[in-house]
Amino acid sequence: MDGILLVDKPSEWTSMDVCAHLRGVLHEKHIGHTGTLDPNATGLLVVLTGKGTKAAKYAENDTKEYCARLRLGRKTDTQDIWGTVLTESGESRTRDEIEAVLDGFRGDILQLPPMYSAIKIRGKKLYEIARRGGDVEREPRPITIHRLTLTDRDENGDWGLDIECSKGTYIRTLCADIGEALGCGGCMSALRRVRCGEFTIDEAHTLEAIRQNPEGYILPLDRILGKVSQNG
Repeated sequence: MDGILLVDKPSEWTSMDVCAHLRGVLHEKHIGHTGTLDPNATGLLVVLTGKGTKAAKYAENDTKEYCARLRLGRKTDTQDIWGTVLTESGESRTRDEIEAVLDGFRGDILQLPPMYSAIKIRGKKLYEIARRGGDVEREPRPITIHRLTLTDRDENGDWGLDIECSKGTYIRTLCADIGEALGCGGCMSALRRVRCGEFTIDEAHTLEAIRQNPEGYILPLDRILGKVSQNG
């Protein structure tokens, strides 16, 4: 069963949890994805099945879009609200103050990868080192923020951010860095991925829907391979 399955990943599932679950649902051993979502994030996970897993390399550089929430006045070890609180001032900032710093995060920038990430240094994943209380020196990595828009403020006082970015961007880190630039600290309080390349959340299906119709939502690999052919 070779193809593409667009999943609306639920919160509290890792991306690999979703793949493992779908192996049982589809009775297919070869299942992978084109880009990890954090466990507490929701939204579009592009899953490849069968021989389609070999097409992952053609999609891994696609731009992505997210809707995130920024909580100011709190810093955590994981850069999101699910981590251990390091400092909490309760401070906030006005829309104008936030807008004033956002331009420094648009375009080509350098971002320091977080310790709580799957990046390997000297053969060890950073999050494994972090969970043991360790820290290692990391090099900033080039990323591109194509679009960064401040939206609404919700009942919790968290600000909305709409983000279009390159591969390798950590939205948690972006939120934390914005908080640092504002002088009050910040962390991510919610994240939903709404686009990967040409695939959008509108095309995605819940795991419940997929369980009820296991093969009915599989898309042809041409959606990825056709794009490669067009680009030569």
